Amino acid sequence: MSVIDQQATAATVPAATDAQSPARGVVSATREDVFAAASRSRVAAAELAQLTSATKDRALLTMADALLDRREEILAANELDVQAAVAAGTADSLVDRLRLNASRVDAMAGGLRELVGLPDPIGTIVRGSVLPNGLRLRQVRVPLGVVAIIYEARPNVTVDAAGIALKAGNAALLRGSASAFESNQVLVRILSDAAVSAGLPADAVALVPGTDRESVKHLMTARGLVDVIIPRGGAGLIQAVVNGSTVPVIETGVGNCHVYVDASADHTMALEILVNSKARRPSVCNAAETLLVHADAAASFVPAAVAALREAGVTLHADDAVIEMVGDVPGVVPATEEDFDTEYLSLDIAVAVVPDLNAAIEHITAHGTGHTEAIVTESLSAADEFVARVDAAAVMVNASTAFTDGGEFGFGAEIGISTQKLHARGPMGLAELTSTKYVLTGNGQIRATS
Repeated sequence: MSVIDQQATAATVPAATDAQSPARGVVSATREDVFAAASRSRVAAAELAQLTSATKDRALLTMADALLDRREEILAANELDVQAAVAAGTADSLVDRLRLNASRVDAMAGGLRELVGLPDPIGTIVRGSVLPNGLRLRQVRVPLGVVAIIYEARPNVTVDAAGIALKAGNAALLRGSASAFESNQVLVRILSDAAVSAGLPADAVALVPGTDRESVKHLMTARGLVDVIIPRGGAGLIQAVVNGSTVPVIETGVGNCHVYVDASADHTMALEILVNSKARRPSVCNAAETLLVHADAAASFVPAAVAALREAGVTLHADDAVIEMVGDVPGVVPATEEDFDTEYLSLDIAVAVVPDLNAAIEHITAHGTGHTEAIVTESLSAADEFVARVDAAAVMVNASTAFTDGGEFGFGAEIGISTQKLHARGPMGLAELTSTKYVLTGNGQIRATS
């Protein structure tokens, strides 16, 4: 998730439509343009749903080869995006997320090849039985159809999303940010060309027309043409899509994740988990944003935590109890109430001392986003209570929040982390990009009249 994404408010269509450099201008798209693209994707989706696993895998390998064969074309387009971002004064960290190089292109191709090795979910029987009347009932996995993804600056998401959608038999309709427009145009053209050469429809992978915010608004009202929208970005982007879309939305990614250190925690373990959760990759949604410490452990653990986090370059936004314990320490600043609601995505963390486990859970309930929560404890009863009462997509017991990831869960591929409760929750792998249908097979059964 980029800082650009977070700057948006729920009242506007944000992030994935981040501002273009004035030198590049804005490409407008009408409602008719967007709906026409969605209609083409819907036609493609009907064909993709019928493909065999072998055909889809062959297409993925063809796409991977095409990315490598046309690497220089990709890098040239990406350089235009990077130059425009630099000229617009974009932060270095965001420019880095936008930038592609040879190894990153290789990684994108490698990701497509890895998908080939994963089981195809389509046609899998979720459950089945023979009813008392002799009907054979099966619940079978089927594609969602047209999956629209609205996302941030990183152009690698274009390839990842297209590949995962295809493996699950869906058409991918992609709306990347304007800052990556040149890169995404070339990537989608390459993927589409490869799809055609492998016998797939050209619109198996497509871009939403335009770079203006209106094009996203049109996409969000394409109900009946688009089956689901997945926004990947900050809170502003996600809430704008959730609040403004008539198309079903799967919420992803906002992670105000907590690490709670219980009274019985092993402090060496807790420090390692804390630093890994916060500092391993602070800009991702599974990074810890708040540390809660049981009052009985605070006197010894808090100073050690401050030292370890400061060594990792983390600024601590601390409550009064923490400030009183450590005094005037560089990098420790008084916390505001807003700090405990903040997804920093940076080397910052909010810190508070809580009187007990119940208070920690109440704090998480009040401030968490339902992503990932962690407890460090030697108490089985405390762990069981934490797991039972904390409402989140993933709960870690004596483990880093960084493990909330499709690859780490063994899913092999991930489209995002769902923080909602309907259809999918947690890392969304291939199975989460499917729906189901019931198939009943009989030999002439009819239902009795009442």
